[in-house]
Amino acid sequence: MNVAENQQNTSEIDFETLNPKQYIIIKGARVNNLKNIDVAIPRNKLIVVTGVSGSGKSSLAFDTLFAEGQRMYVESLSSYARQFLGRMEKPEVDYIKGVSPAVAIEQKVNTRNPRSTVGTTTEIYDYLKLLFARVGVTYSPISGLPVRKDTVTDVVDFMLHHEEGTRVMVLAPLIVKEERSLAQELSILLSKGYTRVVVNQETKSIEELIETKEYAAFSAADFFILIDRASVKHDDEDTQFRLSDSVQTAFFEGEGLCIVDVIGGERRAFSDKFELDGIKFEEPTVNLFSFNNPYGACKRCEGFGKVLGLDPDLIIPDKNLSVFEGAIAPWRTEKMAEWLAPLLRHGIRFDFPIHRAYKDLTQEQKDILWAGNTYFEGLTAFFEHLESQTHKVQYRVMLSRYRGRTTCPECRGSRLRKDAGYVKIAGVSITDLVLLPISEVLQFFKNLSLPDYQFGIAKRILIEIENRLEYMERVGLGYLTLNRLTNSLSGGEFQRIKLATSLGSALVGSMYILDEPSIGLHPRDTRKLVGVLESLRDMGNTVIVVEHEEEVMRAADQIIDIGPDAGNLGGEVVWQGSWEDILNPIEGIHSHTIKFLTGEDKIPVPTFRRKATHWLELTGARENNLKDVDVKFPLGTFTVVTGVSGSGKSTLVRKILFPALARQKGEYNEEAGKYSNLTGSLDRIDNLEMVDQNPIGKSSRSNPVTYIKAYDYIRQMMSEVPLAKARGYKPSHFSFNIEGGRCETCQGEGQVKIEMQFMADIYLKCEACGGKRFKQEILDVRYQRPDQGSADIADILDMTIDEAIRFFRADEPKLADRLLPLQEVGLGYVKLGQSSNTLSGGEAQRVKLAFFLSKSNPNQGRSLFIFDEPTTGLHFHDIQKLLKALNALVNQGDTVIVIEHNVEVIKSADWIIDMGPEGGEAGGYVTFEGTPEEMVKLSDNYTAVFLEEKMRT
Repeated sequence: MNVAENQQNTSEIDFETLNPKQYIIIKGARVNNLKNIDVAIPRNKLIVVTGVSGSGKSSLAFDTLFAEGQRMYVESLSSYARQFLGRMEKPEVDYIKGVSPAVAIEQKVNTRNPRSTVGTTTEIYDYLKLLFARVGVTYSPISGLPVRKDTVTDVVDFMLHHEEGTRVMVLAPLIVKEERSLAQELSILLSKGYTRVVVNQETKSIEELIETKEYAAFSAADFFILIDRASVKHDDEDTQFRLSDSVQTAFFEGEGLCIVDVIGGERRAFSDKFELDGIKFEEPTVNLFSFNNPYGACKRCEGFGKVLGLDPDLIIPDKNLSVFEGAIAPWRTEKMAEWLAPLLRHGIRFDFPIHRAYKDLTQEQKDILWAGNTYFEGLTAFFEHLESQTHKVQYRVMLSRYRGRTTCPECRGSRLRKDAGYVKIAGVSITDLVLLPISEVLQFFKNLSLPDYQFGIAKRILIEIENRLEYMERVGLGYLTLNRLTNSLSGGEFQRIKLATSLGSALVGSMYILDEPSIGLHPRDTRKLVGVLESLRDMGNTVIVVEHEEEVMRAADQIIDIGPDAGNLGGEVVWQGSWEDILNPIEGIHSHTIKFLTGEDKIPVPTFRRKATHWLELTGARENNLKDVDVKFPLGTFTVVTGVSGSGKSTLVRKILFPALARQKGEYNEEAGKYSNLTGSLDRIDNLEMVDQNPIGKSSRSNPVTYIKAYDYIRQMMSEVPLAKARGYKPSHFSFNIEGGRCETCQGEGQVKIEMQFMADIYLKCEACGGKRFKQEILDVRYQRPDQGSADIADILDMTIDEAIRFFRADEPKLADRLLPLQEVGLGYVKLGQSSNTLSGGEAQRVKLAFFLSKSNPNQGRSLFIFDEPTTGLHFHDIQKLLKALNALVNQGDTVIVIEHNVEVIKSADWIIDMGPEGGEAGGYVTFEGTPEEMVKLSDNYTAVFLEEKMRT
């Protein structure tokens, strides 16, 4: 039966006749706001679950489907795990049939671990370590020859390689211990059972040597112990075993050295030590290539890749200046100018251009500045002089001024000990590979040719490495290096890394549930993402995507629209069908999704664009991949910074503009990225706000109502209820953060954490308070509304923003006014007491936006707001509300700068700054600055292509 034929009316489906091998059947789902819905999801298809924010999409996909998949997994585990099953609540649902093993890829905040890299996050580096440990060849840095140690097999093979009947002797050098004489060592040999030694090519009896004292005529180095004499027999097993034992004995007696003397032929030495050119090398092991292990980490930077050293960007801060103009900052003072004078006076003698800007100097000329020559002492000598004078405080201060976190010179930022770079495969070390872009690493492995023996060992590892590298390439991250720090990535890059990691495991027959994987993606990159999702489906998996992106919906086999609105007004299956079915929808369906997709509802193009009269000008931005760019930001307008993923948007705005501006205002301690100058109407900005997607609070007790300072008003209101006054309750009794009225079993959390050693911790409803957070005597206090009943403090916290505004509007207008901004930014469906760690990044960002809209801002009209992808998690319908809120800030005179890919937001901007043209090293340029109308005239710009389509419709 084809479910798509019954798009608008799932009640017509006979669920009893559906085959669970073909469908995932959900009957009577009632989780959160879901209204007893029935859904049949085709297996091994790409399914998009969409709907307005708060409609119940995540409740269906994660809280119902994934939760049941996780519960079924735990049920299959040990008795230790199953002891918690009685307390693990099943999703509120009649039944779910046909559930496959579930993998969830949810939205998470970027890791802050300074040791986490792209390579470790994707597990590619783990396989690289294994590969180099297994088949890597160590090369001496002196001779360039491969380092190897001889095995017993190597020595025996050498002997058996000779013609049958050839006589061979197995010898070991005589090692005389420091505390013994040569005579004593010979006597010990005799007691061990050895009878002969070889001296000057002659075999002599040890007994005779001792008796005649003939040994005194020789030095200890002339003696070799005769371990064995034998004739070569090719097919004689006994001879092979005998020779093997003899060689092993020779290695032991010779402390790693064994000599084979072919009678009438060559004498050859073998060593089981891993050494060459007088250097003892470390044998390749996994730990040798691990920078998170003290054994493998670079000793200088301890595996961080950065050291505290002289920062060239602090020493020469403005690259546009020449040496004559004072480019070298420490030589600008009158006293230190003594170091500069010889260079200015004698520069002409060695053809040094003292009037040329530093950025235009050749590398050779820059090296001269540091190294110096016979005419002047360079910067290196200058700082060595300062180091020698550190007993004087002024020199210590001067040195500290020019120190910074710089790339470790010993490991080149690869974090590994130097000798790990001696191990190579096809002439390339692991250090070289992690510093290359992923696209080049992939080409290296595709072209790699190994000897049969090595290929047999490495075959499985190579498959895993290539698969993961290909997925990274396919999700558009080929420009990243494996050594790139995870915490330096943009949100979109991090999301796709997690997706590629999950895809690399190549599971089959599983159910992948993804939470908006298109977050942070430019429309061009979204197409690549769709291809990856399709290949995941084609491998034999059911792919369920919670998504608002039109491009992903077009590719879906089936779309499930949950709604029609948010919160209590949602929770129903409004529509189910394919993209083709949307083009001919049945009349009478109230679906915001279909209205936007069919063009019935749309965000209009603004009729006018605000013109800026004041600007900020940033020059010489060169952090990460930025190519020394100059950018102008208009004030008092709505500006969008866009461009393909990895083009440098976040670096420009978050790492340079925001910290540079904040430091000038004295509000920020972090170091800004590299730039030359920030000028313009700085006096017109009194307040600076970064509204990002980080959680609104570090504590799980933080929630929207505490963040916007409305909870103080609620606690005061509840303490004035007659029963509360009679019992002497203060506002603090209605707080879940301090002792008094809160439930002490869960300490006001409403849930308790069960630590599971084998999987993620499980949070269970508190049995003492039933999840209500407060003691029963506190819950006895109820706020009365004659027309709408009564509510205790737990009921109030359980209300959605929309419900609370309706409940309090008449009697408590001040409280309703405080909650109104949350409703205006599209968060009417969020509960007042919803824990901050359950909010998505986009929801957390909009809570912050509501805070700025609600407070009486003393800097109104003189604030600059920076938003990082505020459309995260937003349906088209909610983007309208967001744009209204952003424009409200601009209309009161503030400046709004948004990092964004959503074309609806881009077309609504007053000014666009487009970065590109590609990601990574091929990006980092400003490709356009101007209005949307000017941008659509471009023919060779990725953003312009998609914008032109939206401006037409």
